[in-house]
Amino acid sequence: MSARPKRRFGQHFLAPVWADKVVAAIDPRPDQRFVEIGPGPGVLTWRLASRAAHLTAIEIDRYLVQDLRRDAPANVEIVEADILDFDLLSLAAGGPIRVAGNLPYNISSPILFKLLDAGSGSGRLLDATVMLQREVADRLVAVPGTKDYGVLTIFTAVRADVTRLLTLPPGAFRPPPKVNSAVVRLTFKPSIVPPELTTTFGGMVKTMFMQRRKTLANALGPFADASGISAAAALSAAGIDPVRRPETLATPELLALAAAFQRKA
Repeated sequence: MSARPKRRFGQHFLAPVWADKVVAAIDPRPDQRFVEIGPGPGVLTWRLASRAAHLTAIEIDRYLVQDLRRDAPANVEIVEADILDFDLLSLAAGGPIRVAGNLPYNISSPILFKLLDAGSGSGRLLDATVMLQREVADRLVAVPGTKDYGVLTIFTAVRADVTRLLTLPPGAFRPPPKVNSAVVRLTFKPSIVPPELTTTFGGMVKTMFMQRRKTLANALGPFADASGISAAAALSAAGIDPVRRPETLATPELLALAAAFQRKA
């Protein structure tokens, strides 16, 4: 009996013809080791395994785990676990790993942040090629001055280079979701935020984008109050016009602004 997707896990299984396209985009090599997030019935798993040295598939659904273990080839390990609780870097003891997966839409952002935390600067996660709701993919590749540009864009850009690979229609999955999907690759890199600025940068960006339609002078108010420096003073020190909006700031400007707050803290 074929596996049935479960709504509580946000499961939408990839159709075989689209799995072929996704694997071609991932471009696995015979000497590479992979981790797959949410293998489902294994439509992507077996294709990756046939072209890679080893694959560890992490699945939360115990019934799917049973089926996967029964059919798994020798170079595939099936782990029953919640990806949000799993230590990805524990799988990199034997060398760098690549990540692939069809991410559940309801927890895609937490998974992305987990991947960024594990991959940035570790050198043990090389990249992650994942399927996402198209709107989330739009946010990942957004540029300053657009409506999709925000916290997720910025927090990703400072720790990974993002490439959009494919767009998938609802019919690429079973059952068809109500939205289009996209495949993106995150190639991890050391964070461009200096360690001493990490806390300031993160708090500042989150605060700004909670009120993204306000001017910077106003949007930064709560963060400025907590930092003991006026928003006007920090913006002046960073050479940024206080009447601009948060969504217009590029990464170098955000770094300069965080440094201005840090110096005055």
